[in-house]
Amino acid sequence: YQDILPIYFETEDWKNLWKELTDIALFWVGQGIRVFRVDNPHTKPFRFWEHLISEVKKRYPDVLFLSEAFTRPKVMHELAKVGFSQSYTYFTWRNFKHEIVEYMHELTRGPGREYFRPNFWPNTPDINPYALQGGNETVHMIRFFLAATLSSNYGIYGPVFEYLVHDAVPGKEEYLHSEKYEIRHWDWSKKTKLTHLISLVNRLRKENTALQFTNNIHICDLHHDQLMAYYKADEKTGNQLLMVVNLDPYHRHSGWVQVPLSLIGVSEGHPLVMHDLLTGNSYTWTQEWNYVELDPAFPFHLFRIQK
Repeated sequence: YQDILPIYFETEDWKNLWKELTDIALFWVGQGIRVFRVDNPHTKPFRFWEHLISEVKKRYPDVLFLSEAFTRPKVMHELAKVGFSQSYTYFTWRNFKHEIVEYMHELTRGPGREYFRPNFWPNTPDINPYALQGGNETVHMIRFFLAATLSSNYGIYGPVFEYLVHDAVPGKEEYLHSEKYEIRHWDWSKKTKLTHLISLVNRLRKENTALQFTNNIHICDLHHDQLMAYYKADEKTGNQLLMVVNLDPYHRHSGWVQVPLSLIGVSEGHPLVMHDLLTGNSYTWTQEWNYVELDPAFPFHLFRIQK
């Protein structure tokens, strides 16, 4: 970044520099901090992070380090290997169905699944994605729901996100009135459709253990470019979920989703009660292929499956 003064890691006195920076981290841990979001860690030596994180975790194993590194996948994976607990991802720029499906396969089927823990962010303090710059409420709802149900870890930069603050620097993915440079005042009591959705989904994430994992995802067949469905389950608790999303914020779409009966453990003809945890509605499905229809006013289902 051009708006910060980076620390000079090339100094000959690097040992004392590393010690001082580690002591600073330990000081804040001593004050109760348990999560560090590290800005651009890929511009600092890998060995330094390996040293700092190991020293902190020797004394405080519950501390989390989030890598804010939007860079080459190989570098992002190396940061995970040297100790970062979670990592930013390219989810911010994966908007179309084929992009999301391919990216989920990359994260959950590749070698990184053993050590790379993704964290999905629809927006960040540094990035106002083009997809959100129109200020469309439904787009924000869709991006939030995807982040919170595809990945076990997600984050949003709020209250900018939930209050649909979207003004951008012309031609850039940057907030026009960034809190990096000015103090903003917010009405924390303000409630919107989006704040209600965030509260509801956060509660459902606590209550449904299948949402507390990322690598347990199964993308379901649904032959429609604007509709996406995916299944998640927790074998220990028996929690089984099916999510269906309309990716188009402007039009109603319908299609047929293939329910993964073999993963659920039933055969065709066995009745499944599909309870939508978002609306309270329930449906009974008895076939492998089932009809879904979603409107932009509420563009998703979060079904809990009861056999």
